Amino acid sequence: MSVPDADTAEETVWAGRFLEMKQRGRWEYVGRVGGTQAAVVIAIDDGHVLLVEQYRVPLGRACLELPAGLVGDEQAGESAETSAARELEEETGYRAAKVTALGTFYASPGMVSECFTLVRAEGLSKVSDGGGTTDENIAVHRVPLAGIADFIAERRAAGTAIDVKLLTLLGPSFLG
Repeated sequence: MSVPDADTAEETVWAGRFLEMKQRGRWEYVGRVGGTQAAVVIAIDDGHVLLVEQYRVPLGRACLELPAGLVGDEQAGESAETSAARELEEETGYRAAKVTALGTFYASPGMVSECFTLVRAEGLSKVSDGGGTTDENIAVHRVPLAGIADFIAERRAAGTAIDVKLLTLLGPSFLG
């Protein structure tokens, strides 16, 4: 199968501190400088899932999300699992006894080259209030899995953006 532009050299059109605008033939897309990846955490605690809500400048409003963070942004060579555990504790105040990588995924592959490793966190214990770093102002939600669809609908109705990765929790309800 012939793929147009697949063999064309990648060109960096613009680069900032964190993002790069790239072009390959007729395709334009964005990537993280240095190919930095993210780790996203599904943390289930006694029938509840941990979610975070924080203001996202590109959206101009708060967004409901799974806890997440960049891999290696604090320590070079850090694994996705180590990063996920660190971010989970920083953002939610919960420490995981075990983290397991579930695979690498791409959220918007027609426009962004960024990928993330989805990680399951188990054996959770509350060790702090969470909330992220001083400039993140993260609200933590511990939501019963049985009521996740209603909770997400309520947040959406309140004007909160909903991250696509929450489909991992809603998927079965969409399938009938």
